[in-house]
Amino acid sequence: KLDEGNTLLIVSRLGRIAKIQQILVDQIGVLETMTAQDFDKFRKHLSPASGFQSWQFRLIENKLGICKEKRIKHNNNDYSEAEGLNSSARESIRISENEPALLSLIDNWLSRTPGLDPHGFDFTGKLRQAVDMWLKDLEDEANAEESAEVKEMLLDDLESKKENFNDMFDEEKHNRLKMKGDRRLSFKAFQGALFIFFYRDEPRFNQPYQILSLLMDIDSLLIKWRYNHAILVQRMIGGKFGTGGSSGYQYLLATASDRYKVFLDLFNLSSFIIPHSYMPELDSSMKRCLSVFKLETTSEETGEIRGDVGS
Repeated sequence: KLDEGNTLLIVSRLGRIAKIQQILVDQIGVLETMTAQDFDKFRKHLSPASGFQSWQFRLIENKLGICKEKRIKHNNNDYSEAEGLNSSARESIRISENEPALLSLIDNWLSRTPGLDPHGFDFTGKLRQAVDMWLKDLEDEANAEESAEVKEMLLDDLESKKENFNDMFDEEKHNRLKMKGDRRLSFKAFQGALFIFFYRDEPRFNQPYQILSLLMDIDSLLIKWRYNHAILVQRMIGGKFGTGGSSGYQYLLATASDRYKVFLDLFNLSSFIIPHSYMPELDSSMKRCLSVFKLETTSEETGEIRGDVGS
């Protein structure tokens, strides 16, 4: 469980990581002041060194929780089999693959979000009712439209919205997509993130929302670094092969995609925004729960007091 007394520290540390990443992204702009001819003068001294040998970068990726199945293979080889990696580096990578990643820890934390229990506040059930009411009103508005062309457009948009929300509420489909790597969070964790996203102004959800927001910052800055790196490579060597034997620019550009986003589901939360007037109203019990931090003794042996965003 996450000690809620540490959430401010977590926000501070994540913010620090994001600031460091921003500096790394900005540094590429300095490298871009070189001309391709300038770079070519010393490129031969870099070979056969390659980014594939950066096992520390792979450790960072694994600790964040990048899906191994989504990784792009180099010459049909696993990333851990890159030339230049010694046995110690390979072992460190192997160990990191089997350790709990930040993604899995965040998943466990979000799964304990209060208000998800169907026998309690039942956020998911209440949200579904609210969505159905909103979509029904949209359908009535579309059917009342006099212009046949506009009516058809509105009804098409309505069907798209219905399909989008039906997918979001379908736990079996969510689990299938997660098995394929197209979803990162468990169904319950995703609902928890959505609850926090919708009610972020409630005192108990304020810092959890900041944590989720900073995780997206870290993810997006890593993607920005990958993309800027790819553009830098194209600027310096064009379509030539990389020093590690990869396709160079094309390979690097492919890594700057959603398949390398760890917290992709958090970015997609905005797909399920509904008008504020339709949002489920918190009952008095839930309102009280989200108004204060809840502390509870979880260890009789240590007497340690812990709490989390979940109940």
